[in-house]
Amino acid sequence: MLIVNLENKDGIIWDITEIVSSLTWKTERSGKAGVAKFDLTLTGIYQSKDFKLEEGAAIRCTWKTSPVFYGYLFSISKKMDGSVSITAYDQLRYFDMTDTYIIEKKITAAALLKKIANDYGLKTGMIADTKYPLPDAIHDKKKLYDIICTALDQTYMAKYGMFIMYDDFGSIALKNIRQMALLSVIGDKSLLTDFSYESSIDKETYNIVQFIQENKEKGTRRVFTRTDPDNIRKWGNLKYYKSIDEKLNDGQIKDILDATFELYNRKTETLKLDSLGDLNIRAGCFIWLEIEDLQLSQYMLVESCEHKFAGDEHTMSLTMRVVRNDAVNSN
Repeated sequence: MLIVNLENKDGIIWDITEIVSSLTWKTERSGKAGVAKFDLTLTGIYQSKDFKLEEGAAIRCTWKTSPVFYGYLFSISKKMDGSVSITAYDQLRYFDMTDTYIIEKKITAAALLKKIANDYGLKTGMIADTKYPLPDAIHDKKKLYDIICTALDQTYMAKYGMFIMYDDFGSIALKNIRQMALLSVIGDKSLLTDFSYESSIDKETYNIVQFIQENKEKGTRRVFTRTDPDNIRKWGNLKYYKSIDEKLNDGQIKDILDATFELYNRKTETLKLDSLGDLNIRAGCFIWLEIEDLQLSQYMLVESCEHKFAGDEHTMSLTMRVVRNDAVNSN
């Protein structure tokens, strides 16, 4: 059974489980905070003058004693019939703020995350050591989430590993993707109720990767290119073009170029699943899939995960993505 508690700033904790009809909790691998949405009806004891729905109130959800979601009420929508729709986000919502940060002194992505969290009074938990010293940069008037994601992308491109940031029931965590592989299995004989599959070269597929490095003082530019003639014949010219930092040396450029090319020189494969719920699964995890119709027997990455709770029923909808083995096995 789902238990939902609400705590306002006055310190009073209300168990609102009985007036919550259903709840969804969604996480995405990058770019968005976790979000919980639910409806409730203000009846009975909850019409007491002491009960308040206020923006900023803490929302705590558990399922059969297991932690589900901890976040803060951001949106309240009321209707004439007494029903109320609530939207709450976890701490990553506060990374939607815009600020300026200077990257220097060989700071790592992990250290940058800790600094930003400390500056904004956010709680952190397990933060993995990302090791890679970030190149000097000025992130002027950018969203905090974009600043951190840029740092994590740079870390990955430098072959220091792929890292996943998420809110772990009230504490911001950062883990190497290798730590996100689960023993959970979804497939024909385990949890799966429905699926849809798509392969595409329409999004994030490039068989030409080209970097431009400009030296403003000398007025020169250098071009670095890698191509796949076979895939060009099959798909036509799909070009990824990017300007890169003039401070990068040839070795660093080659590493980033190779990593970018290996990441994008492929078709994208997306698999959407409906299944019975498993609270171990969230966006950023790897889970093993066994689906005979797709001749599929392998680990795939959870791009987005939406858990749905209604009464004693717990289901989930997943969007999966194939990730190359070296993303899992890198340092």
